[in-house]
Amino acid sequence: MSALPTTSREWQLVARPHGWPTKDLVALREVPVAEPADGRILVRNTYFSVDPYMRGRMSAAKSYAAPYELDRPMHGGAVGEVIASRAEGFAVGDTVTHGLGWREIAEVPAGEARKIDTSLAPASAYLGALGMTGLTAYAGLFRVAGFQEGDAVFVSGAAGAVGGLVGQMARIKGASRVIGSAGSDAKVERLLQGYGFDAAFNYKNGPVAEQLAQAAPDGIDVYFDNVGGEHLEAALGAFNPKGRAALCGAISVYNATEPAPGPNNTYLAVTKQLRLEGFLVLDHFDLLPRFVGDVSGWLASGELVHDETVVEGIENGFDAFLGVLRGDNTGKMIVSLTG
Repeated sequence: MSALPTTSREWQLVARPHGWPTKDLVALREVPVAEPADGRILVRNTYFSVDPYMRGRMSAAKSYAAPYELDRPMHGGAVGEVIASRAEGFAVGDTVTHGLGWREIAEVPAGEARKIDTSLAPASAYLGALGMTGLTAYAGLFRVAGFQEGDAVFVSGAAGAVGGLVGQMARIKGASRVIGSAGSDAKVERLLQGYGFDAAFNYKNGPVAEQLAQAAPDGIDVYFDNVGGEHLEAALGAFNPKGRAALCGAISVYNATEPAPGPNNTYLAVTKQLRLEGFLVLDHFDLLPRFVGDVSGWLASGELVHDETVVEGIENGFDAFLGVLRGDNTGKMIVSLTG
């Protein structure tokens, strides 16, 4: 057995942001590594996830997840290889997913790690299509929004990690029309040619409501919201009676320093008998077995495309996070530590 590393690098939050995060708020620090304690495993991370929700955890405001602690490592989804184990059920060489990203080496409680099957898909896919990203799309579309075959579906931020999967899942399960918005013409092309959307538009090219009306002349039945703001207002206007919205995120306001204006047409939720439901993936882990079975099958058949935007090196991890907030990624943004 090879000797364990003696040090690891990890990203720590050193100050809280006001508005857009900047690199002076974080530090990449070297810390010592020791043998794992009883009931724990030591994991050499190969990839970690950077996601929009992490912006909220950098603030001190009360939310569904505790804020990141100052001068402590940030965390999020990661996959890696077990390099030492003092926990039953885990052996050196196992590939696992867990929640202690943003670092090279993680000491993980056994109950917070899950062995993954890399014969179904590459390890990195367990941060995307087969991970919390994919489960968010799956639970939001099928359970929260109550998707039914024949529904017309609109997805905002559709070239992002969650949105691209939502649109493809709707297509696979028989949507009558899938419409997506994205922030560049290249991403719009990817939605149409790569993911099989029926229509897509660049929200920077004009009012969202006008572009959505052209893309969905017969209205929409389901809206999956990753953006909020103008997109939500446009969806309310486009809904057919008894439409359903799964409210997943609102990236358009995450870095706002002043309250953003809300939709001015929420009365339509009454007159159209709409259902608007916010949700957290944490409440839907019971779907995990069915989700993994469905999505691994769609990946194997080629029905589902899983795009990744990969940033190499832990030293570039915070830049990758800022890239997600800017919308630089197509598909899932991950940081690779394999180089």
